[in-house]
Amino acid sequence: MSERINKRLRRIVTERAKGCCEYCRSQELFATEAFSVEHITPLQAGGLTALDNLALACQGCNGHKYAKTTGYDLVTQQEAPLYHPRQHRWLDHFVWNEDFTMLVGITPIGRATIEQLHLNRPGVMNLRRLLRSVEKHPPAPVEL
Repeated sequence: MSERINKRLRRIVTERAKGCCEYCRSQELFATEAFSVEHITPLQAGGLTALDNLALACQGCNGHKYAKTTGYDLVTQQEAPLYHPRQHRWLDHFVWNEDFTMLVGITPIGRATIEQLHLNRPGVMNLRRLLRSVEKHPPAPVEL
């Protein structure tokens, strides 16, 4: 496929993700900026513009991820791969804390992704709290 992400690809990726950031699970419906379709494995690292390498990402996650594919896990004190929405199951790497405002990494992949992409940014946590109060959070997990 070409490097350009056309309207058809964008629609397919958005529908597959059910309108949620595939990293922090923010919902595009409640975002102040449109989400991006991002290359999970960056073009610079040999990634392709193909459905199995594209993910829906909010602007915060997309900006923090940029061209990264690994992050640092504070528990193991080692480099770990970042969460890959096409290869990993979200529920295998992340859980919500008790009040559903914070993501908790339960594997090196989950912890490194939370750290690298800043998945618990204050604004995102505030939005989760507000959406939870009106029963709009958390969104249903998307399975592979």
